[in-house]
Amino acid sequence: MRELVKSFKALSDETRLRILKLLLERECCVCEVMQALDISQTRASRNLSALYDAGFLELRKEGLWSLYSIDQEGVKAYMSDLIEAVDKGLEGKEVAALDRERLRKAKRVGPECVRRSRR
Repeated sequence: MRELVKSFKALSDETRLRILKLLLERECCVCEVMQALDISQTRASRNLSALYDAGFLELRKEGLWSLYSIDQEGVKAYMSDLIEAVDKGLEGKEVAALDRERLRKAKRVGPECVRRSRR
């Protein structure tokens, strides 16, 4: 029961729903999520961590970057259903389309993205 509650808590935030939708497109680093959602590094990291801790995401390191993706192999069946519901729920929504467009232009810039977000 605790896992189910943790899953729903993780999905009870608009930013985390938008992040899941982005990660259905492709694997992203924190700086790409920041650019796509136009949010701070702290906010992006905190929300990615919440989704990771709930079991929705997997993390792999590549050089400077921590790359997040949907954990297709490790998620429980009900979590796959929740991810599908998020995908369908945001389908055709303007905010999701804007996020996707910004993601297409996002660059993996490493530490510079954190400095730039503080301006």
